[in-house]
Amino acid sequence: MAHTVDFIVIGAGSSGAVIASRLSEDPGCTVALLEAGGTPPPAESIPAACGTLQLNPAVDWMYTADAGKAGLGLHEGRMMVPRGKMLGGSSGINYMAYVRGHPGDFDAWAAGGAKGWSYDEVLPYFRKSEGLVASPDIDLDEAAHGSGGPLAVSVRSPVLDGARAFVAAAQAAGIPRGDYNGRDRVGPQGVVSLFQTTTLDGKRCSTYHAFLKGEPSQRANLRIFTEAHVTRVLLEEVDGQAMAVGVEYRDAAGQLQSLFATKEVVLSAGAIGSPHLLMLSGIGPRAELEAVGVRCRVDAPHVGKHLKDHLHVGIFFPAPGTGVSVAEVGMGFGPDMLRAPAGPLPADPADDVHLPPPLQALKQEAHRRLMEWATTGKGMIASSMYDASAWFSTGLGDAHTHDAQIAFFGCAGDVGTMEARMRTSAKDYFGDPDKHLAPTAESVFLLANPVQPHSEGEIVLESSDPTRHPVIRMNYFADPHDMKVMLAVLRKALEIAAKWPGPRKLGKPVVPPTLAARHGYRDDGQFSDALLEDLALHYAWTVYHATSTCRIGSVVDPSLRVFGARNLRVADASVMPNVISGNTNAPSIMIGEKAAEIIASAHGVKLANFVGRAAADSSA
Repeated sequence: MAHTVDFIVIGAGSSGAVIASRLSEDPGCTVALLEAGGTPPPAESIPAACGTLQLNPAVDWMYTADAGKAGLGLHEGRMMVPRGKMLGGSSGINYMAYVRGHPGDFDAWAAGGAKGWSYDEVLPYFRKSEGLVASPDIDLDEAAHGSGGPLAVSVRSPVLDGARAFVAAAQAAGIPRGDYNGRDRVGPQGVVSLFQTTTLDGKRCSTYHAFLKGEPSQRANLRIFTEAHVTRVLLEEVDGQAMAVGVEYRDAAGQLQSLFATKEVVLSAGAIGSPHLLMLSGIGPRAELEAVGVRCRVDAPHVGKHLKDHLHVGIFFPAPGTGVSVAEVGMGFGPDMLRAPAGPLPADPADDVHLPPPLQALKQEAHRRLMEWATTGKGMIASSMYDASAWFSTGLGDAHTHDAQIAFFGCAGDVGTMEARMRTSAKDYFGDPDKHLAPTAESVFLLANPVQPHSEGEIVLESSDPTRHPVIRMNYFADPHDMKVMLAVLRKALEIAAKWPGPRKLGKPVVPPTLAARHGYRDDGQFSDALLEDLALHYAWTVYHATSTCRIGSVVDPSLRVFGARNLRVADASVMPNVISGNTNAPSIMIGEKAAEIIASAHGVKLANFVGRAAADSSA
């Protein structure tokens, strides 16, 4: 049966959940939110469990991509591209870093034609969402933050010793400590800090928890459709122009359904999903659409183009006394994580009555740690282990912003993580993975990440069948500039490692044996540029930050309206004119906040609170 509402929002992720929640604050308008996945599973709320959500088809779209010149050491040469498929979207599977970006990122957007998107104009939307819990462990520019918003932002407890040491080492390398989401981000020497994360009391705060769960989901005027896979936007021709009138989707039973909108359809399916749906609907490059049998309704050559993503190289260091072992993390998950075949406890809990005293004590301690996290939010599983970061400029260009980021990851994982989620042969990388990735081994990664890539990839329609994934071509290192920056960031990461404070120094970095032999590396920490470049070409990994495939100025206008199609907007990371210099979840949420006000202003919707200049920047 067809239904009609005022607004349809496609995708309940980092932006879409915000838009649907905000618009439905006005009981006088009706909103439908369609999500291909379902309600998040219990593990979603555990920060340290984020990696386990990848490769789970119930919550991950499980894309992979052509890695361009990178990926030489990855399985099949393909890069993993996990994307959340549940209420909360990718904010439910990410590593929870709350990073807004450099003010110069947004000022550059505005200077390039994205009117209304300068830093001063987007800052109110960041503050509107944010519910910051202050901590003595970080420096804060209080004027830049909000404390009353639904999106919880906090610092993990307890802070890992390794994360504190990383901050101190970066300071010794010339990067001052400060608030990277405030005035300190613009400092000429950069800034280093523990991460501010989208967590509250040690639990994940995705956009599902912040904007949908509880009261919003009970609103009579907000209808949330889960297990609803949108197959296309329904377009009609009015006065010679395409106009969005609704959507077609498959429900949980596989039945084709239609839903209609009297005002607007808003596409918030992310930097992969949004261009894919536009093309399936006939909006995209004419020749590409017609090649797979899709009728072109709007010839839009930039749809799916200009894909930007961050790529980092992890340098692995043995770190006894500094890193966190897999076994230690596992203890935080409670006794069930310690059961056979991988752990020392019996597979059947009924057999616990026969446990010898040492294993009984182990079980009790694991239970105590899980309960401590559940009741207080404190414990090893209260973060993703992605716990601190530094930003700075290499001096190689992009003077409007910082072009480099180095992050600290406190637990290097196990063989399963490397093989499955990182698509890397543990034996090829480590030579002796049983040594380096043993359950009790303590180690860390320093992640070297150029954050202003010049290379651009693309999303291309593989088939007219909406169940088929699009072709994703990342095109990493197509522009030689990106490798120059990568080498500079890797050098800085090695400098930070060399300045590690205190008696517990990092061990010698691990170099994959084949690359070491090729470049004559002698295990002395002296890296040639050629070795570092080869390391990047073989073992650089995505930071999961796809953007810009429906960018402002090329596919949508500054009010996010799709060129050539009435009553249709895109609002998610795909509209970024360029990727920001940092993690992309916080600006994606900001885009949702700003989009909600733009749409509300255009249609007279009464939000609980307007904070920006959306009314002046938009028109019906």
